[in-house]
Amino acid sequence: MTIYIAEDDLGLARGMKFTLEKEGYQAETFPSLRLLTEAIQTELPDLLLLDWNLPDGDGLTLCRELKESFDFPILMITARDLEIDQVMCLEEGADDYIAKPFSLAVLKARITALLRRSSREREAEMTLSSGAFLLDLKKMKAYRGKAELDLSPTELKLLRYFLENKNQVLLKEQILTRIWDESGSFVEENTLSVNIRRLRKKLGEAPGSPSPIKTIHGMGYLWEEL
Repeated sequence: MTIYIAEDDLGLARGMKFTLEKEGYQAETFPSLRLLTEAIQTELPDLLLLDWNLPDGDGLTLCRELKESFDFPILMITARDLEIDQVMCLEEGADDYIAKPFSLAVLKARITALLRRSSREREAEMTLSSGAFLLDLKKMKAYRGKAELDLSPTELKLLRYFLENKNQVLLKEQILTRIWDESGSFVEENTLSVNIRRLRKKLGEAPGSPSPIKTIHGMGYLWEEL
């Protein structure tokens, strides 16, 4: 993992870089906002340690600007230690805050926690779930519990559309357009009912058991959380 360190105190920056590289991270230091922003335009870090006050600008303003475009975690570093300063950092988008002077052991602990939380959030963004069902969007694989479901590409698209719109009635026309008709090609309505029936069967529904896919007569379908 790559960690950028924007800090103009060269002794502190070297100490952080040395400590992080001993932990197995790739660390890069930047003494100014200009050099940092140039690096970010080339490659994004997994985490940014950003000093509030740098020679050529305000790190807090940059923090807000970066959060508008990117989602890597930012830990603000500052000599200010008042409660209002911490509040300002968090309100401007920082994920955490550490005041100087600080121990490198505490810094390592903060970094580990931030990266762990960021990893969990990214994993959550790449999955959709409902009850026992889970769809891995990265691998495009569906599961019921721990068992992988053997779904066709069309059935996976259907499942994704349902899970993205849980507890909402989806009109037949909406589903046909989303799954089959994006290119303007004509698809018979019967195609939808056939694929819904196949999906229900592959989801492992026993005869007579409640199904998350509800038929809304005369309208369409609804995925209901069970």
